[in-house]
Amino acid sequence: MTKSFFATLAVITLLSGCAATQENSKPDAAAGEPAALVNDYPTRDRVEYVLECVAKHGGLTYISQYACGCKIDKIAEKLSFEEYESAKTFTQMQKTPGEAGAAFRDPKQSKDLRTKLKDADAEAEKACFVK
Repeated sequence: MTKSFFATLAVITLLSGCAATQENSKPDAAAGEPAALVNDYPTRDRVEYVLECVAKHGGLTYISQYACGCKIDKIAEKLSFEEYESAKTFTQMQKTPGEAGAAFRDPKQSKDLRTKLKDADAEAEKACFVK
């Protein structure tokens, strides 16, 4: 087997263990009910994000793996998974040409969520990558 296979397996194992712990829930004092968990993103989506991020940052190294894991954690602090998933879909689908893409480009919700994701990603990039 190759080193990259074992490295990818290590990343997936590490992330699945991290995503399974749900220690970051905070009670909503005003409502008297627990708030949404900060780390409520499915493991599959976290791993997908980290692998895409690692590829964008020059390949799998300990530093890129750690920083990309940090990035998705920081994004999860700013956006619920539902918001993240919608923003990601709007971002990908806004490139659809013509009227078919207008439903993804033009609505205020689309613009707001894309901006929120872009801002969260920029903040996370600054917080997680040492330059």
